[in-house]
Amino acid sequence: MIRLLFFVAFVLLIEVYAFQAFRTLSKIKWVQYSYIILSVLILGYIIYSFTQFDRKIGQTPSTLLTFGLVLLIYIPKIILTLVMFGEDFYRIISGTISHFLGNTDRSSFLPERRKFVSQIAIGVAAVPFLSLLYGMTKGKYNFKVIKQTLFFSDLPDSFDGTTITHISDIHSGSFDDPAKIQYAVDLINEQNSDMVLFTGDIVNTHASEMHPWVDTFKKIHNPKFGKYSVLGNHDYGEYIDWPTQKEKVDNFEAIKDLHRQIDFKLLMNENVKLKSGTDEIAVVGVENWGKSFKKAGDLVKASTGLNQNDFKILMSHDPSHWEYEVKNNEQNFHLTLSGHTHGLQFGIEIPGFIKWSPVQYVYKQWAGLYENLGRYVYVNRGFGFHAYPGRVGIWPEITVIELKKAEKVA
Repeated sequence: MIRLLFFVAFVLLIEVYAFQAFRTLSKIKWVQYSYIILSVLILGYIIYSFTQFDRKIGQTPSTLLTFGLVLLIYIPKIILTLVMFGEDFYRIISGTISHFLGNTDRSSFLPERRKFVSQIAIGVAAVPFLSLLYGMTKGKYNFKVIKQTLFFSDLPDSFDGTTITHISDIHSGSFDDPAKIQYAVDLINEQNSDMVLFTGDIVNTHASEMHPWVDTFKKIHNPKFGKYSVLGNHDYGEYIDWPTQKEKVDNFEAIKDLHRQIDFKLLMNENVKLKSGTDEIAVVGVENWGKSFKKAGDLVKASTGLNQNDFKILMSHDPSHWEYEVKNNEQNFHLTLSGHTHGLQFGIEIPGFIKWSPVQYVYKQWAGLYENLGRYVYVNRGFGFHAYPGRVGIWPEITVIELKKAEKVA
């Protein structure tokens, strides 16, 4: 009950202040009433949608839309509230000073609201509104190909120049535009890499989410060294309440089989050796291991038959695995490929100048390339989207990594 009262008070505060800004700009009554009616209808829809959420089903297109509306409407209104509240603070201070100085020219203790402040508030609030709206309509499919070249002195000669296309976090249950997904698959194929590696979260929860997209993802070309994948935290079906344990197990088995259906070799704490001439490297795949999520990954089991000197590419969905278990591991994993964070699907990236997202306060490695003592982790920003049905500043990513032989330092 206390939480409900707090929520109601919070929403009322935001709505009242947002209306104050709007009313300062427009004195036309029908415009004001239209704003109030629209705000009530949107709030009513949001509340209704949340009451219909079913823990046995999980995320649906309706919940995606609802969460998007919450961010789209209330982040700008919170900004309006902060600016208008700041003006009220100024008005109270100004009124108090005038009162004690004996200024009686005003009919009210508080000075009137200033129109230019409301204009500034609405102008500032328009930035996140338009950004979030773009993210929901265009940004979520604004695929970017990001290329990296990495140098290793112990890379076998025959693999010098080998290219890897890395994708992660498909989240097929969120898709709503077949043409855009086909475009992204075409982009993957255009890279013409030597192998394609997918680091987990093929669905949000249910295997059936991928069924409409199997034929599309099956079109990803099978390159020279093959296509390999691992599981992500969402692939275990642990974020809903299943009617029976059997249904959960059956869904998990069906999710694993999805990888076969799109012609990817799913690595479950195991490795494969890729041969080129007399040289070979290993692709190692672990189940999900996360600091705050399921810990099914087993590096020891996955490294069976390998030694410290083997050149190894590790696929591990959650980058916290690299931070806590991989980067100093005696097995010497040269390159780890991860995803999971999505870059929170929100942030600011200007290459060479700034890379920021709130997710960086949770994950040390959250987007792009990181290095420790010559060992690397690359965190893909994700192919799909989840929860918020859009992306702002952190675009969906297809990564292309080229492995190059570095000269040994004498």
